[in-house]
Amino acid sequence: MKTLIIIPTYNEIDNAEKIINTVLSQDPRIDILIIDDNSPDKTALKVKEMMASCNRIKIIERPSKMGLGTAYVTGFKYAIENEYDFVFEMDADFSHDPADIKRFLKEIESNDLVIGSRYSDGVSVVNWPMKRLLLSYFANIYAKVVTGVPVDDLTGGFKCYRVSFLKNIDLNRIKSDGYGFQIEIDVKIYKKRGRVKEIPIIFRDRVDGYSKMNKKIIWEAFWLVWRLRVLSVFRKL
Repeated sequence: MKTLIIIPTYNEIDNAEKIINTVLSQDPRIDILIIDDNSPDKTALKVKEMMASCNRIKIIERPSKMGLGTAYVTGFKYAIENEYDFVFEMDADFSHDPADIKRFLKEIESNDLVIGSRYSDGVSVVNWPMKRLLLSYFANIYAKVVTGVPVDDLTGGFKCYRVSFLKNIDLNRIKSDGYGFQIEIDVKIYKKRGRVKEIPIIFRDRVDGYSKMNKKIIWEAFWLVWRLRVLSVFRKL
């Protein structure tokens, strides 16, 4: 079964080579698609150097920093067009453990979306400041209550999708970013009766580089859950 792992990058030169090699070593059926937003540190150049000796590495270069949500939508469309069976979301900074990929691939055989959850088995987050941990934890409770979707980690970014089910989603209508994007795609799949499963993961804060999270993304997610609830009531999702 062909699998594509999407890794958006912006200034990930310190992580790019290591994450690509580690991910590809998990399974010979895996390809990687790097979506780079014109990183000033030349992340894309490093990826293209690696592509010269490995045809399992792909890249899409975008002209500017366009956001996480649009990066994943671009990657989903690529997976559909190139007839992959499964597609992953994954960070470049080793916050998501590549060793977990095998667990995802086992669970996706009988599901449409598998979510790597930080909160389905207690709290499994390492090295986050308490303020950020509490924000994330309670944001997920808030999103779960408002949307009515029984998922403990709606904002998580380590996921595997069945590509054939993604075809049921109008990807062009997804405009949210960051936390908002993660919530929106989960809600849309659940409301279309997709089979959703959470598996516990350990999330570790990045060691190299810096977080791209900001207040705009947080507020966008805060209001998005109410819009999704209204759309759900009127069956517009």
